[in-house]
Amino acid sequence: MKAKSIQIALIFFLIGTSGIFAQSVQGDGPYPQLIIRGVMLINGNGAPPQGPIDIVVENNIIKNIQVVGYPGVQIDESKRPKLALGGKELNCDGMYLLPGFIDMHGHIGGTSQGAEPDYVFKLWMGHGVTTVREPSGRGVDFTMDLKRKSAKNEIVAPRIYAYTAFGQTSESFNPLNDIPISTPAQAREWVRANAKKGADGIKFFGAEPEIMAAALDENKKLGLGSACHHAQLSVARWNVLHSARAGLTSMEHWYGLPEALFDDRTVQDYPLDYNYQNEQHRFENAGKLWQQAAEPYSAHWENVMTELLELDFTLDPTFNIYEASRDLQRARRAEWHENYTLPSLWEFYQPSKISHGSYWHDWGTEQEVAWKRNFKLWMTFINEYKNRGGRVTTGSDSGFIFQLYGFAYIRELELLREAGFHPLEVIRSATLNGAEALGADDLIGSVAIGKLADFVVVAENPLKNLKVLYGTGAVKLTEDNEVVRVGGVKYTIKDGIIYDAKALLEEVKAQVAAEKAKTGYKILQPGIKGK
Repeated sequence: MKAKSIQIALIFFLIGTSGIFAQSVQGDGPYPQLIIRGVMLINGNGAPPQGPIDIVVENNIIKNIQVVGYPGVQIDESKRPKLALGGKELNCDGMYLLPGFIDMHGHIGGTSQGAEPDYVFKLWMGHGVTTVREPSGRGVDFTMDLKRKSAKNEIVAPRIYAYTAFGQTSESFNPLNDIPISTPAQAREWVRANAKKGADGIKFFGAEPEIMAAALDENKKLGLGSACHHAQLSVARWNVLHSARAGLTSMEHWYGLPEALFDDRTVQDYPLDYNYQNEQHRFENAGKLWQQAAEPYSAHWENVMTELLELDFTLDPTFNIYEASRDLQRARRAEWHENYTLPSLWEFYQPSKISHGSYWHDWGTEQEVAWKRNFKLWMTFINEYKNRGGRVTTGSDSGFIFQLYGFAYIRELELLREAGFHPLEVIRSATLNGAEALGADDLIGSVAIGKLADFVVVAENPLKNLKVLYGTGAVKLTEDNEVVRVGGVKYTIKDGIIYDAKALLEEVKAQVAAEKAKTGYKILQPGIKGK
C-alpha cells in the first residue's frame, strides 16, 4: 500500500512539474528535462551549422549541447545524453534548430485594425517569434498585463519587452493629468512614472531638444532602454545623432538618419504645398529623402557612421513595412492575406485619408521608382554599418501597410539578405543582436549553455532559402514533376514549452474563416466591387 502511495505521489509530481495543469492546451510542457535529438544547430552567433546535435534542457535552462555523430554515419546511441525520469524526448533528426526569433518592433495588434492579442501572438509564435519589443501600444497597463501573463506562460505569447510611447497615458497611468509634456521637469517626471509602472523603456517620436535631452538623461539614469522614430515634425532640430549623443540606445526605421547625413541643407526638400497630415505627401516625399543625403562613402557619410558606431548605437531598419512603397502590388497580393488576414485588418489597409499607412491616394510608377532608389541607398548604409561591427536588429512593425504579423517578420529577414547580409548574419540580427539590444543576451539570443530554452525548429535549411520559414512554406518541384510546399516552422519552443507552430496557424486560419462567415466577407483588391 505504501509503495502504491509513493507511485501515485510521483505521478502527481511529474504532472505538476511538466506544467500540464498550468499551461495552455496548445503548449506541451515544460518538463523537468527536455532532450531535442539529432538537430542541425544554427546557434545565432554567426557560427556555421553543426550536427547532428542533442540539446538537453532542464527546467527551462540549456544544460548540454552535445555533438552525437557525423553526417551519413549512424549515431552511436550509447554516447547520447540519457533521458531522466519524467523527461521528454523530441525527435528532430535532420531538422534545423535556431534560437527563438526576436521582433524588435512588434505592435500587439490595435483597435483600429480589429486585431486582438491572441490573433497576433499566434501569428508570431507560428513563425518562431519568441520575444517581442513593443514600441508603444494601447498603454503601459495593457502591455504590462500581457507581459506578466506571458512570463507566467498563462497565455500563448512571446515574452514581451514594453516600451511606452513618450507621454502616453491611460486611465490608471496619468502622472501629468493629461497635460502635454512641455518642460524638462515634466519629461523627467513622466520617465520616472513610466519606470515605476514596470516598463522596460521608452519609444520616442521626437520633441523639442531640451525635452528630449531631459527625458533621455533621466531614462539612462534608470537603466532603461529607448527607441525613436524621428518623426518629421521634430527632426529638423533633433536627428539621430542628437539622440545617440544624448543616450538613445536604438533608432527605428530610418527617419532622422538621412537628416543627420545632410551636407548641403538643413531641412528636407519639401514641396511648398506639402501637408504632413496628408500621408500621400508624407510618404511620397519620404521616398526622395535618401537622395538628399550625403553620398555613400563621402566624408560626411563616413563621419556619421563612425560616430554612431563609437556610441554603440543600434539600428532597427524595418525594411518590410515600407516595401509596399516600392511595390504596392506585391504587398497587397501576398498569398497569406486570403487565409490569415482578418476582414477588419484588410479594411484598415485600404486607401484612406484617415487610416495610418493607407496613403494610396494616387500611388504609381513614379513613386515606386523613387522608393526603389531610396531602398538602395538605405540598404547600403545598413549593410556597411553591419560590416563595421554595428548592431542591426530585426523588426517588422506589422499591422500596417499590408504587412501581416509573423509573415512580415520573415519578409524582413529576406530584405536583410537583399541588403547584403549573409544568411548567418541575417539570423544573428534576428536573434543575438536583438538580445544584446534588449540587454538580455545572458538569457536569450543564442543557443548556449545556461540560456533559456527558446528555439525555432524547421525541417528545411533556412540558410539556403529563408522562404521555408513562412507559414505558407516555400514552393518546390519534385523529381516527379509535382509541385509541393515545404517548410514552415515545425516547433516553436519558448521557456521549454513546445508549441506546434502549424497548429497555431491553423487556429488563426479558423478564426479568420469564422469572421468572414459572419458577413460573407471576401477579400477584394482596392477599387473592385463584390457582387
